[in-house]
Amino acid sequence: MNDNSQTLSCVLIPMSERQLLLPNVSIAEVVDYASAEAGNDSADWLVGYLDWRGLRLPVISYDAANGGNLTVPGANRGRIVVLNTIGEHHQQVPFMALVTQGIPSQTRLTESQIKRLDGGTGPADLMQVEVEGDSAWIPNLEYLESLANQSRP
Repeated sequence: MNDNSQTLSCVLIPMSERQLLLPNVSIAEVVDYASAEAGNDSADWLVGYLDWRGLRLPVISYDAANGGNLTVPGANRGRIVVLNTIGEHHQQVPFMALVTQGIPSQTRLTESQIKRLDGGTGPADLMQVEVEGDSAWIPNLEYLESLANQSRP
């Protein structure tokens, strides 16, 4: 029996009012959330900075970058997801960080398990999809990378 279906290792990342779907290879590391002040004159979406492997990464609130409120996690719930960048700013910003509202979970998906939905998207969204009956959003990584590039320390 020859099975030609290909699976992709993915990660579902909980945000305040939605979950993101990303391929596992886009994530460099998931670390515990530790607050770091961004400063008074910082952008609304900037949570703070993460010192990670000798780099100082801007930590982005996906919710705020998408037009919502900046929400920081409470009571050991949140994590920071360090993402590999792929866009035109990769040389200047090889990694960026997103604050989560919970612990990301891994899943393996085939193309038939993901269905594109026609729904409202914000600037940080590439598209809305249905994954096994649940809604998820694929983030616009180029937009988020441009924000990370703007806020380099």
